[in-house]
Amino acid sequence: MRLVLLICLTMMAFAGNSVLTRAGLVGEGMDAVSFGTIRLVAGALTLLGLCLLLRGGLRLWGPGRAFSVAALLLYFYAFSAASDGLDAGLGAIILFGVVQITMFAGGLVKGETMPARRWLGAALSMAGLVWLLWPDGAVTVSLWHGLSMALGGVGWGLYSLAGRASRDALNATAANFLLTAPLGVLLWLGFSQSGALPPVWDSTGAWLAVLSGAVTSGMGYALWYSVLPRIEASVAAVAQLSVPVIAMAGGMVLLGEVLTLRFVLAGGLVLGGVALSVMAPKRGGGGPLDKRKQGG
Repeated sequence: MRLVLLICLTMMAFAGNSVLTRAGLVGEGMDAVSFGTIRLVAGALTLLGLCLLLRGGLRLWGPGRAFSVAALLLYFYAFSAASDGLDAGLGAIILFGVVQITMFAGGLVKGETMPARRWLGAALSMAGLVWLLWPDGAVTVSLWHGLSMALGGVGWGLYSLAGRASRDALNATAANFLLTAPLGVLLWLGFSQSGALPPVWDSTGAWLAVLSGAVTSGMGYALWYSVLPRIEASVAAVAQLSVPVIAMAGGMVLLGEVLTLRFVLAGGLVLGGVALSVMAPKRGGGGPLDKRKQGG
């Protein structure tokens, strides 16, 4: 039960990220690259402080660190590159669809057993997500922006798979952020020098990026790395399909967005599919959430 609660808390943190990002980009007019860079730096500084306070220091390098840093950088900036030119709902469908493919493939490569109910639950959840987020009217997708969002999904999927080997979630996440942040700042400077970004930041949007980076990204990602070694890759993948539903519910509460019948029905299909997939019993023991409870 404790593990289930941790997963739910992590998904809520991810959904909070989505709400804060939407508020910063849409409500406050912040550009996606600047928002993402502030978010990355704020997360790095917060996690460094927590490591110094709770661990007395930080170990920057370790097995797989370069891979995790590359995956995190790919996610942050491919996602940022796609955000300004892609419908938000369609972007989420591409992102989460590619995350599913990446993490299921990673699980299969590692020899993970995936019962039929998990595949069915994942399919139902993805169908519900498409129904919930598909844009009204004609759909046109820029190849560049669509590909960028897909690369962002690959980046996040790989970053999550790397987290399954984590033995100290806080240290690993802090090191990943601290090593990625300078590279992110260099990319941001390149975008700025090219004139692709607005010269002035909105102060409210910047503070939303700080909050997103320090709390829902930094702490949320550390929590995710503490959960990942204890569950299977495919379970971690399907659980994330609940994030857009939670984020939309948060938008209704915090941003005054309208509750619709489509949200109720499609959101129910997503969450029902997640429950079917994640809580499916396994022969000779507990469900998939029990398999790795001795780890991490």
